[in-house]
Amino acid sequence: MGSNMAENHPVGFRWPMKARERGATIIHVDPRFSRTSAAANLYVPIRSGSDIAFLGGLINYVLTHDRWFKEYVLAYTNASSIINDHYVDAEDNGGIFSGYDPRSGSYDNATWAYAGPNERDETLQHPRCVFQILKRHYARYTPAMVEEVCGTPQALFLQVAEVLVKNSGRERTSAICYAVGWTQQSYGAQIIRAAAILQLLLGNMGRPGGGILALRGHASIQGSTDVPTLFDLLPGYLPHPAVFKGDDTLQNYMRESAVRGGYWSNLPKFMVSLLKAWYGEAATSDNEYGFQWIPKLTGDHSHISTSTAMADGNVKGFIVFGQNPANGSPHAGLQRKALTQLDWLVAVDLYETETAAFWYAAPEGWKPSEIKTEVFLLPTAGPAEKDGTFTNTQRLLQFHDKAVDPPGDARSDLWLVYHLGRRLKDLYRDSTRPQDQGLLNLTWDYLPEHPDRQWRIRDEPSAEAVLREVNGCTVADRKLLPDFAALKDDGSTACGVWIYSGVYPQEGQNMARRRVKGDGWVSPEWGFSWPGNRRMLYNRASADPQGTPWSERKKYVWWDRTQGKWTGFDRPDFPETKAPDAPAKVDGVGIDLHSGSDPFTLKADGRAWLFAPSGLKDGPLPTHYEPLESPVRNALYTRQDSPVAKRFPRKDNPIAPPGDPRYPYVATTYRVTEQYTSGVMSRWIGWLGELMPEMFAEISPELAIEKGIENMDWIVVSSPRNQIECRALVTRRMRPFRHNGGVIHEVGLPYHWGYKGLVTGAMANDLVSLSEEPNVYIQEDKAFACNIQKARRR
Repeated sequence: MGSNMAENHPVGFRWPMKARERGATIIHVDPRFSRTSAAANLYVPIRSGSDIAFLGGLINYVLTHDRWFKEYVLAYTNASSIINDHYVDAEDNGGIFSGYDPRSGSYDNATWAYAGPNERDETLQHPRCVFQILKRHYARYTPAMVEEVCGTPQALFLQVAEVLVKNSGRERTSAICYAVGWTQQSYGAQIIRAAAILQLLLGNMGRPGGGILALRGHASIQGSTDVPTLFDLLPGYLPHPAVFKGDDTLQNYMRESAVRGGYWSNLPKFMVSLLKAWYGEAATSDNEYGFQWIPKLTGDHSHISTSTAMADGNVKGFIVFGQNPANGSPHAGLQRKALTQLDWLVAVDLYETETAAFWYAAPEGWKPSEIKTEVFLLPTAGPAEKDGTFTNTQRLLQFHDKAVDPPGDARSDLWLVYHLGRRLKDLYRDSTRPQDQGLLNLTWDYLPEHPDRQWRIRDEPSAEAVLREVNGCTVADRKLLPDFAALKDDGSTACGVWIYSGVYPQEGQNMARRRVKGDGWVSPEWGFSWPGNRRMLYNRASADPQGTPWSERKKYVWWDRTQGKWTGFDRPDFPETKAPDAPAKVDGVGIDLHSGSDPFTLKADGRAWLFAPSGLKDGPLPTHYEPLESPVRNALYTRQDSPVAKRFPRKDNPIAPPGDPRYPYVATTYRVTEQYTSGVMSRWIGWLGELMPEMFAEISPELAIEKGIENMDWIVVSSPRNQIECRALVTRRMRPFRHNGGVIHEVGLPYHWGYKGLVTGAMANDLVSLSEEPNVYIQEDKAFACNIQKARRR
């Protein structure tokens, strides 16, 4: 759900296919009938943007039919925890939770907190316990409501519900796979939360064959999340210091960011070790280990906010790595306009991208000769032309070796970053300004002592040297650390990414290089899975509270009473010698606050959260809202859309109001197998161009008849931002949705084409608005309003 795994993750999809051969049931819930749908046992249509209503319906079904895994839920979730008596649920307030400030468009989540750290009702009868709040919140998410909101026939919905509950419990587990079909929405994080709630109720988390799998569409997109591209994170998901949070000192940062219970209580160890890795000997306790050298956040510094600042002339320069915003980012026309306001642009890529040549798409009135932006195109190396690691879908690091030198003047990204840093450090070497000291004190020594003579490029930095810094070491003797448990907060350890510690535990032992196949489906010696080579997070939950596997069929990690430790097919994600009956230490901190039957060690209370008392900006429970642009009103609440999603109200970013007759259809973007993201790497390949040569829009036969359009006609697809021309693909893969007695049509738009490359075409992202989901700042392009009409040309 939220993914087209067969087409967008074809290598990984072989495993669901193998499972199906062994009797597994594959369900695909999606607006389009795709190759994944064709390979599934059951295809279930759903209107784009209504995922939470569907998942909420499944949660309601599990609860009302008493099909939840009671022993698991009682022991391992916060179902029994009692919530603050000032809490008001969205169910009772038109779709808005308590703590909402309409002036700032944000929540104060103080009323979502627990009534007390140990206030629980194990009978689950207290009206303010999480279980009862959950039941009330999802009571209106009935099969009839799912059909009305999602357009999914009740019979199909009920079939999904029954398959899930029958394939969950002690003896069986079910997995949910998602991708950007979920994340690229104005409430994407909450869709994933809804799936987590469902999986917890069914007892599918921390157990083999269960869980929620985030499918990653690039070789190391997980790695670029771990070592972050998000502006508000530091490596390993540490929060970035911010002025508005009062992080003016390291001590205040620790106070604001650390929690008393759970493994995150070790944040001071992670942070100080990170600072020591960055600043080396210059980082001391006297100068807060260089904490003041980290720039502090002053607000929203996301790509989309930066783009609007750029469009308004408030950004001078822009360096683009692995990104093509002139085509691949939302409201691509505004992105291109923004690039005209720069003094300089550096594009680092394999080819001349739309971003590197943004003036080619100049609309009427633009004159390239009058654009002030000076553009530098730096040729980079492809994956086979450089060393490094990929971190893929299941948090698995795999090292890959360079096969050939890049051609001509092309250099690896690592080469470009390293030598840019080296030159900047040299340029500023005599500076005494406080703001320059972080750069000057930065550790920056990654050249190999003995360059490999087989390669032409002799000054290539060592990717393994970087990986050793990422792993961490003791400062005194530079001895590599065995794992993150060895980190200290006294400056004696340095570690670039705490979750990756253990990937290089001693000289000559790069764990990411390992390629030892396992006898079965678990292979703990293939690569390195963070954290600490655990292949499954929270795997303590695969055993019951007494430490015995829930079933022999699904045994994974269990308590060995003879040895007095946890054992099994994976490294236990739990203190190795902590017995199942070990009590929580009342005066303890961190993991000591958890008992031997609290498996969710990264949570403050050691339990999985059905209800999120903190950590989310848009509510403690997933709630159905319509997308920011929708042809219909919200059928569940008076509140139409997410109250905290960012909309960027600008004249050049108009958003259609609900039910706007000018834009009566729902558009959704997607990928095809034969092309790749914005097409930068694939549209220059002749074979791929022949397989998928031009841009198209998928529409249903019913919509085609309504608009007088035939297959392969040229059509115009428009949104409030722009319009594009492309071919019409009239196909039964697109189906009209029934909604409240009416019909809603969807239009499917692949987003791979642009004006550079061997095959070119219109850009779907020209139609998408600037917007931000409040937790991770991603745009909403899986559900927005559009119109179509037949074009004049034939």
